[in-house]
Amino acid sequence: MDYTVVGAGAGVAVLLLVVVVLVRRRSSGARQSKRAHDAAQKREPPVALGETYEFGVTEFADHHSGDRVAVGKVEGFVVFTEDVPTRVSEGDVIRATVTSFNRDETSADAIFEGTA
Repeated sequence: MDYTVVGAGAGVAVLLLVVVVLVRRRSSGARQSKRAHDAAQKREPPVALGETYEFGVTEFADHHSGDRVAVGKVEGFVVFTEDVPTRVSEGDVIRATVTSFNRDETSADAIFEGTA
């Protein structure tokens, strides 16, 4: 019996098992993310036009307007805030007034009012 062939076969089997586990784990996370995304699209926005909210800045992005906007969330709902001063950093808490929703009401645009 050639133990080299048996050892190589066992190594290949373990490697395939590891690959299958990693792929399943990744696809499970993707399914969970998709379910959360779908549920978020079906709910009513937790913000209202003209109302002011406080939330933390999670990042800055270039918005469709071409300007730098602060991105944050109110109850998991994404709010893009314009006219944020450069002194504001990620992690800062800001106040912003909601001015509009995107077409599907899955995010909102807001105007910076101040820091909290």
